[in-house]
Amino acid sequence: MIIVDRALQKRAEAGNPIKVGMIGAGAMGRGIANQIINSVPGMKLVAIFNRHLDKAKQAYHEAGVEAVYVVNNVTDLEDAIAKGKYAITDDAFLLCQTEGIDALIEVTGTIEFAAQVVIAAIENRKPTILMNAELDATIGPILKVYADRAGVIITACDGDQPGVQMNLYRFVKSIGLTPLLCGNIKGLQDPYRNPTTQAAFAKQWHQALNMVTSFADGTKISFEQAIVANGTGMRVAKRGMLGYQYSGHIDEMTKMYDVDQLKEWGGIVDYALGAKPSPGVFVFATNDDPKHRHYLNLFKLGEGPLYSFYTPYHLCYFEVPISVARVVLFQDVILAPLGGPVVDVVATAKTNLKKGETLDGIGGYMVYGQCENSDVVRSENLLPIGLAEGCRLKGDIPQDQVLTYQDLELPSDRLCDRLRSEQNNYFQPVEKLLIKS
Repeated sequence: MIIVDRALQKRAEAGNPIKVGMIGAGAMGRGIANQIINSVPGMKLVAIFNRHLDKAKQAYHEAGVEAVYVVNNVTDLEDAIAKGKYAITDDAFLLCQTEGIDALIEVTGTIEFAAQVVIAAIENRKPTILMNAELDATIGPILKVYADRAGVIITACDGDQPGVQMNLYRFVKSIGLTPLLCGNIKGLQDPYRNPTTQAAFAKQWHQALNMVTSFADGTKISFEQAIVANGTGMRVAKRGMLGYQYSGHIDEMTKMYDVDQLKEWGGIVDYALGAKPSPGVFVFATNDDPKHRHYLNLFKLGEGPLYSFYTPYHLCYFEVPISVARVVLFQDVILAPLGGPVVDVVATAKTNLKKGETLDGIGGYMVYGQCENSDVVRSENLLPIGLAEGCRLKGDIPQDQVLTYQDLELPSDRLCDRLRSEQNNYFQPVEKLLIKS
């Protein structure tokens, strides 16, 4: 991170900025646009896709760019970039196909549409930075397989909690400690929150209603911790995570965990509710060397066996351009699956559901997401919440029951379902592969 600013300055001085295309112009997308245009020398946001062109135009206008050009084909987009113009389009695939774009930022929060765009980006060997934990937690491992085959990077980003946790995790490992817990600090967790209860908050902060609902009902933090688990190999201690409530400082929570149990599990992802500093992230780590433990105590980290490291904030879109620079200039992956899924996010009934109803998906009235270890998800055939939208119920489901594939009918012909099935088959447990052979 420290070397990124100077590397970008060199690109600025050379008149050769990193050329970025952005998929999506919602609240976070507009923030990213403003950040790149006004605060990041050596980088240029050359094109924005949005289904509604007025939103793409708004993102540029809010950042002080008045002259934008609507493009409808690759030739016109290439021409606009070559002439130093700013382009907008309602065709996301143009950004994937254009040689003049060095990297893409995907910030739609969708599953099916984002899957289509990311596959197209990979096919065109376009590095892709995801501000989309929903997609990543649902089919990230198989997307990583496709990216590896194409020799291109796909990664989560700095600024959002998973990337901040991974930066901290890497730092802790680099100084010789063993991380045993990666955590997120939350102020609110109520699985029964819905778009009606969250409407005023969404309006106050100009945020998408389904997104802020997913923050409140625990789905978003589940997605975030799932991709941290998949990037570190850590598991969850139980369905839904432990989620201890504590009003003091996060440093004081090290005594609430059994270090031997954490070691036996191979480390866990978790969250703390109400702890300070909020809304930060934390890593608890250990070191068995008595010499190191002596000095860790001297340096005010305590006697162990768990030592607390934390970042007291996550700055969302402010840090996303750092990710772009890390990927393009240094081929540094911020956070990506190590292999097959370790933790998934499963759909759970938010209320009593009735036969024949069609699920409304993430941040809605009908389901919330919980983390569950992927081996359990496979053995119980549980439904990832990222695939819930549009599914039709075959029978009644009581509140708080997790949904299985047997409980519903999937919508027809979705790429996300095909990729999820491919992911399940590609990463079959070793024992199943042995039986088949």
